[in-house]
Amino acid sequence: MKKKFSSITLTLLLSTVLMAGCGASSTTGGSASNGKTIKVGADLELSGNVASYGQSIAEGFALALDDINKKGIDGKKIELIKADNKSDAAEATSTAIKLVSQDKVAVLVGSATSTNTLAQVQVAQDNKIPLITPTATNPEVTVKGGKLNDYVFRTCFIDPFQGTVAANFAADQLKVKKAAILIDSSSDYAKGLASAFEKSFKKTGGKIVSKEAYVAKDTDFHATLTRIKGENPQFIYLPGYYEEVGLIVKQAREIGLNVPIMGGDGWDSPKLVKIAGPKALNNTYITNHYSSGDPDQKIQKFVKKFKAKYNGDSPDAFNALGYDTAYLLADAIKRAGSTDPDKIKKALEDTKNLELVSGTLTFGKDHNPIKSASILEYKDGKQVFKTKVNP
Repeated sequence: MKKKFSSITLTLLLSTVLMAGCGASSTTGGSASNGKTIKVGADLELSGNVASYGQSIAEGFALALDDINKKGIDGKKIELIKADNKSDAAEATSTAIKLVSQDKVAVLVGSATSTNTLAQVQVAQDNKIPLITPTATNPEVTVKGGKLNDYVFRTCFIDPFQGTVAANFAADQLKVKKAAILIDSSSDYAKGLASAFEKSFKKTGGKIVSKEAYVAKDTDFHATLTRIKGENPQFIYLPGYYEEVGLIVKQAREIGLNVPIMGGDGWDSPKLVKIAGPKALNNTYITNHYSSGDPDQKIQKFVKKFKAKYNGDSPDAFNALGYDTAYLLADAIKRAGSTDPDKIKKALEDTKNLELVSGTLTFGKDHNPIKSASILEYKDGKQVFKTKVNP
């Protein structure tokens, strides 16, 4: 009974705060600026099991603000209010509520993962505050049950495209016919990618010989990998996050499972190499939003600028998408000519052919950008750019 009472109390408390935010939404535009600044709330994973993603987004956003705020937007500067959702969906909801109702932000940025972004969507919708996620790829972030979440946007491509690119690469470039799928059953991101991969791989004539699952924060995958090995796959699709992925790849190699392994942008963290080891990552691939090794001049200019600010570190895709999100937002605010959330939303919807580091961005009617994907290979711990795939 005590647990039930506590749950009800928490629900009522959050509802009260949310209603307070809804009641303030009509005046949020005025309170989102003090005449000199434009308040933007960043609801990010700054600690917890996927902290690398949120920290990278924050770094990229901050780098962009160096230039954006130097010039200003109609005499105003963007004030970024960062909040840590601790890599937890419930925290992401309460943090979004605080940013909207207490900090009076004009726009929400984040989260990095699909699950944590989905936890913010209703807050943005109810309060009529634009929400831009740099990296959440699950389709339901913007469209759920056929209904558009009209205040929600993303800077990245979506899972069906990423999963299809991986399936075609496995079939056409690696020439595999039998694949295994291993996913985090608690992750909307992993489930979405796996579904798209399976559907597309079967269309190529391929066969899924094994489907296995784990739960985030698991550490021993030997039994699962042994079952997969017993089905003799030629390829493993592993669309997870870096902490578990690093251990899975390492343990797969330990039991002699040396087939190609491929995942998505969730692999992209410098911590992956430390967890798995450079040698274990050989013969692995990822689909990603950009590559620091891409010779495109716009990308190389960004890489140089990032290294100068962050002690020579090479920027990952989360850095790039955080950077691009800042420029996407600044462009929309400038065209809106206002800090009013509804006007910023309309300007975001009208974004066309915006040149960004991760590609040229035009929003479709579903608020998803139409962009290319990069395929990268790990060689001795380094990401090597292989090719770019257009939608």
